[in-house]
Amino acid sequence: MAVTLKQIAELAGVSRGTVDRALYNRGRINPEVAERIRSIAKELGYQPNRAGKALAMAKHPIKIGVIAQATETPFMHLLQAGIEDARKEVSNFGAEVLMRSMIGLDIDLQLKLIDELVEEGINGLAIAPADDVRMRNRINELVDSGIPVVTFNADIDDTRRLCFVGQNSELAGRACAALLSAIIGNKGLVLPISGHQYNHSHTLRIKGFCSEMENCFPEVKLLPSVFCQDDDTLTQQLTEQTLRDHPDLTAIYVAAGGQSGVCRGLARLGCTGSVRVICYDLIPNNIKNLLNSRIDFLIDQDAHTQGYQPIMILFDYLFAGTKPESKYFYTDIAIKNKYNI
Repeated sequence: MAVTLKQIAELAGVSRGTVDRALYNRGRINPEVAERIRSIAKELGYQPNRAGKALAMAKHPIKIGVIAQATETPFMHLLQAGIEDARKEVSNFGAEVLMRSMIGLDIDLQLKLIDELVEEGINGLAIAPADDVRMRNRINELVDSGIPVVTFNADIDDTRRLCFVGQNSELAGRACAALLSAIIGNKGLVLPISGHQYNHSHTLRIKGFCSEMENCFPEVKLLPSVFCQDDDTLTQQLTEQTLRDHPDLTAIYVAAGGQSGVCRGLARLGCTGSVRVICYDLIPNNIKNLLNSRIDFLIDQDAHTQGYQPIMILFDYLFAGTKPESKYFYTDIAIKNKYNI
């Protein structure tokens, strides 16, 4: 016999209307009450009628807000394709995706965009957040108000977000350290390049890389890491200046954007091939430079999944009360060279 909303309401000690709001996202409800209702529904094996829910959503559509950072970068172009695929899929059930983009990483702008989306009545938010205490507090405020949050590409600690979708950045950094050490013979001088100070993923990639080098490959010496703001021109300048100051430079580890700038800087000073390079992302210029031996290895982090999955997780949670199985939805650490690209 099918489980009814009335049965769930009696067990939860609430009205049928409250159960309806919790399971079908028809307005504000105390998050703890909603979670209790969803847990009871799951225990009873309640299966919402998707067709019926889609009809109901025509009057009260789910709105999912998305805020991406550094959308000027080629990687984010790939990620946005995943967002668009998810938007098309959830739109079949009447859901709406409200996308907001930003150049670089501006904390104040990101907070403003959140406020705009809340004003437009979003039911959930997917965000690549700045790593800042104000952002941390704002995410927790959203969750407490009944708006679930999924972070993607970059995470943020000490929040009550639903889950994170992206690479295990610290582990990726450690993998890159082992790989780079092997191709330079476990000794030499390495420049680590980060992107934005407030990007948690960049920070963790550098942390994992440097700690692995220091602990496991002590004969590899590390220069202080520098920030390139995901900018090719700045990265080229940093590369050329480092080579002038340290002509014995052995390798460069790029934990962010700006990879083409490194390749141009090395070529301009005649160091292509002699200075080894490991960086991230299967974007067109990186693939070209990999095939032309200007980059030794690329680390793919599955941009499409990072754009697609946060929206689907939020939709399943808002549409059917389905919680993600884990707080972390990690994408693969896929290592590519010119022979397996």
